Amino acid sequence: MRLQELVEDQFFSPALIAAVLRTTKAEIAGTLGLGRDALSHASRIRAQETQARLRQMVEILNRVEAETGSPLAAYAWFRAEPLPGFGGATAGMLLQEGRADHVHAHLNRLAAGGYV
Repeated sequence: MRLQELVEDQFFSPALIAAVLRTTKAEIAGTLGLGRDALSHASRIRAQETQARLRQMVEILNRVEAETGSPLAAYAWFRAEPLPGFGGATAGMLLQEGRADHVHAHLNRLAAGGYV
């Protein structure tokens, strides 16, 4: 996923992201821990928290896409794969808790040859 392909009017577009991931905006909102309205109303879409979570998700998906083979597989990993050392939490759960930096640190450790 190229970031610029997911931007519309200088904001991440939930509709474009949902289309790439073959899902709904409501599912993405739930995955990110946002209310359904956060990805439906223009003012909420442009809110700093909404845009930050969309950006963080897309950045993480971009990092794992090469390993998983597709954006869809990366999204499945993001939602379902428990990360070792995080008590069974997935990347999506950590992002909901404001811990995207922990996901990046985990991915950095793996990229450097660390163990899973």
